[in-house]
Amino acid sequence: MSKLFFRYAAMNAGKSTALLQVAHNYEERGMRVRLFTAAHDDRAGVGLIASRLGLQREAETFGPDTVFVREHLGDIACLLVDEAQFLTPDQVRQLHRLAHGGRLPVLCWGLRSDFQGNAFPGSAALLTLADDLEEMKTICACARKATMNLRIDAAGRRVREGEQVVIGGNDRYRAVCPRCFYNDDASEPGHAPGLFG
Repeated sequence: MSKLFFRYAAMNAGKSTALLQVAHNYEERGMRVRLFTAAHDDRAGVGLIASRLGLQREAETFGPDTVFVREHLGDIACLLVDEAQFLTPDQVRQLHRLAHGGRLPVLCWGLRSDFQGNAFPGSAALLTLADDLEEMKTICACARKATMNLRIDAAGRRVREGEQVVIGGNDRYRAVCPRCFYNDDASEPGHAPGLFG
C-alpha cells in the first residue's frame, strides 16, 4: 500500500542525508526514483540536495506553480521531496492523491516550524494529511532534544522578526530545545555563547 510519509525535524537532524540514502536504496535494487527540492533553496546550488556530511545529488526543483500528477512523473517506484516545508497546501494534497490514487509512495522531509515557532504551510498540510509521520531527532547546545529553530544574525544574536523564509544554514539558524527557544538568559548553563545575545 502506497502512503504519503513526512519525516520532520529541526535543523541539522540529517533529513537530506536520509533522503539520499533512501534514493540509493531504491536505485541499488534497480528501481527508478525522482527527487525534488525547493527551487529557491540555493545553499548548495539550485537543484541540488546536499547534506552537511558532504553528500549531494542533483534533483528537480519545485516552486509554487509545480503540479504533481502521475502522468508527469513517468514510470517511477518512489517520489522523494526535500525541503517539503516549502510545498503549498495544494501540492501536499496532490502528493497525498498520488500516494493513494496513483499508488506511488511519496516521502517528504522538512522542517515543522520556522524561527518564530510558527508552522510552515506545507508542513501543516503534511502533518494533517501524511499517512506516516516520523520525527527525526537532533540535539540542542544544552544537550536536550531540539525541536525548534532559531534564526541568528552575523554576530550570533537571535533574530525575532522578519520574513518566514530566509535561506541559510548553520551560520543563520540553530536547532534548539523548547526551553532554550523561550529562554532569553544567555548566562544559564548549557546555552551556547552568543546564541541569545
